[in-house]
Amino acid sequence: MAPSALLRALALALAALLVLSPARAARQTRRPNVVLILTDDQDVCLGGMTPLKKTNALIAQMGITFLNAYVPSALCCPSRASILTGKYPHNHHVVNNTLEGNCSSKLWQKIQEPYTFPALLKAMCGYQTFFAGKYLNEYGAEDAGGVGHVPPGWSFWYALEKNSKYYNYTLSVNGKARKHGENYSVDYLTDVLANMSLDFLEYKSNFEPFFMMISTPAPHSPWTPAPQYTKSFQNVSAPRNSNFNIHGKNKHWLIRQAKTPMTNSSIQFLDDAYRKRWQTLLSVDDLIEKLVKKLELNGELDNTYIFYTSDNGFHTGQFSLPIDKRQLYEFDIKVPLLVRGPGIKPNQTNKMLVANIDLGPTILDIAGYDLNKTQMDGMSLLPLLRGDKNVTWRSDFLVEYQGEGYNGSDPTCPGLGPGVTHCFPDCVCEDSYNNTYACVRTLSTSWDLQYCEFDDREVFVEVYNLTADPHQINNIAKTIDQEILEKMNYRLMMLQSCSGATCRTPGVFDPGYKFDPRLMFSNHGVRARRFSARSL
Repeated sequence: MAPSALLRALALALAALLVLSPARAARQTRRPNVVLILTDDQDVCLGGMTPLKKTNALIAQMGITFLNAYVPSALCCPSRASILTGKYPHNHHVVNNTLEGNCSSKLWQKIQEPYTFPALLKAMCGYQTFFAGKYLNEYGAEDAGGVGHVPPGWSFWYALEKNSKYYNYTLSVNGKARKHGENYSVDYLTDVLANMSLDFLEYKSNFEPFFMMISTPAPHSPWTPAPQYTKSFQNVSAPRNSNFNIHGKNKHWLIRQAKTPMTNSSIQFLDDAYRKRWQTLLSVDDLIEKLVKKLELNGELDNTYIFYTSDNGFHTGQFSLPIDKRQLYEFDIKVPLLVRGPGIKPNQTNKMLVANIDLGPTILDIAGYDLNKTQMDGMSLLPLLRGDKNVTWRSDFLVEYQGEGYNGSDPTCPGLGPGVTHCFPDCVCEDSYNNTYACVRTLSTSWDLQYCEFDDREVFVEVYNLTADPHQINNIAKTIDQEILEKMNYRLMMLQSCSGATCRTPGVFDPGYKFDPRLMFSNHGVRARRFSARSL
């Protein structure tokens, strides 16, 4: 080859490298990408992860499983608000699934949405952000801006109007309504979310890190499986563990009102629901597989954290409550949490007490944002993900819930009177106005304890030693040491008024804990401060 031709060839090769290298260099040096998959009502205590074989292989076995992951409120909208804000319900003021309860309300949009972690990721960290699926239960309500409202912080927005459905729903596509019907091939929501996610990964910018939040309808009611999975798990029924179909003696009156034993029709209903819940999760499993394969094909899997969790747990027959969430027990407040990503060793488990208020701080920490600039109550999980030694961690966290009830009587259960709700099947009620409670859930080297107070006329107290009683059958409030009761009551009051760093102070059984009994103002130390989230 003549020298001039050789020089031209070298020049062309160099030009090609200059054209291609910025994307490659950016991909290699930029901050990690993050994907958050959020399911709806998926338990972990009753086998909720069992159907997800691919998810287990692709996330859990390739990363870390948190064995003690919880939500601060066992209901969709308050829990999702906690994920987005990194705050307890008494600080983000979303107390139930209604506009009146601040679920996607104008007040939420004004006060909280500008400071969610996706908003900070986009504005302060240079991330391109993608949302697909269920946002908050009242999202799209006409009184709160309809589907035209796109929360700050999202580059690409594909949000479900209102609550979970599988067919016949409306999506907000960057603020424009798109209606879907009941044709499986183009409308089944879990698959639609998967396809939208793959499209984003195909066409996004290669010069910026990305955050994706994929929020599936499964396994929430109406439990509609994809056609190919309707015959799956035909021999599966809800677990018959030791708290299944028993009377909730020594518990709050709402639990005691459940009919025991349950009727055969109630048991058949909950078994059918349990089976269908598993069937819907098979499509989530397919979504995870497609997502991981696409990330691998793009050469981005090794620089991407993938989080998998749920907004709350669920129960099917525990203490004779047929099906729902909302209660203070492990089956409703404990959720799956799996994470894989850069620097995370495969096939690990972690027993630290973590909560969904930690997700926002963790993802911001991954993005390099200074957490001291936030007002979040949670903690970054990044030291635990990296396997750092001698990490100082929490030993307790707060659970809080404000009960809901109808002003009038349920026409299908006229004998119940006003103040209750979700009384199905067999007029067994899952909620009431005074099902308002707050708990300290403690997990330390010496104690596995839950202490709860109800905001009702009784100021009813429930206490469980989960080391001896993992299914929370025996309420030991009247037999546990009085000093522990007083300390837990005081700690509960502190957590109910905490904000930011004060939510992360030492727990009752930590070496640094300080207790001044002179600060107690109640008879025998067992009296709840009125639930602060009642007034918004």
